[in-house]
Amino acid sequence: MTRTRCIGPLLLAVAGLILFGQSAYIHAKALLAQVLLERAFDTTIATGHTTKPWSWADTWPVARIEVKRIGASAIVLAGSSGQALAFGPGHVEFTPNAGERGVAVYSAHRDTHFRFLRNVAAGDEIDITRDDGKTFRYRADGSSVVRFDASGIDPLTDGHELVLSTCWPFDALTSGPYRYLLHATLIKS
Repeated sequence: MTRTRCIGPLLLAVAGLILFGQSAYIHAKALLAQVLLERAFDTTIATGHTTKPWSWADTWPVARIEVKRIGASAIVLAGSSGQALAFGPGHVEFTPNAGERGVAVYSAHRDTHFRFLRNVAAGDEIDITRDDGKTFRYRADGSSVVRFDASGIDPLTDGHELVLSTCWPFDALTSGPYRYLLHATLIKS
């Protein structure tokens, strides 16, 4: 009887360790990837040639996002596929680059690379450095929560805007249909 009483708690402890290990792995992979992406991004700027972060990568760094007030920084990858977002924020396909006319859109996971979005306030300055070395400064205007299929973003607008997008709510354990959008306007290039 004593053995059966021990098996239940033991199985729960093992399951808890497995879940913790999976969570730690995701965060460790995200942190290590940003180190490799930072190196590749710096090399790209220095040489003027696109540099992949590792030889088998199917994406490459295209920008750096910085919010200095809160000490946040992340290297952005080309494309926003699930594979790219596992390693860093992605530049959403068919949207302009930072500094170009229209709305540049970058997307990332809420629990890793865009966790800092919950701390960005209206008026904060967001610097985007492109892979050509040019830096553009945006001012956060506000935020919205929308369904993933109803963002209302027109990437071809006449202005020079930025949207940082992640899943909503920030502390959810599963994915859902809502997205948090941080809206910003270009103030300096």
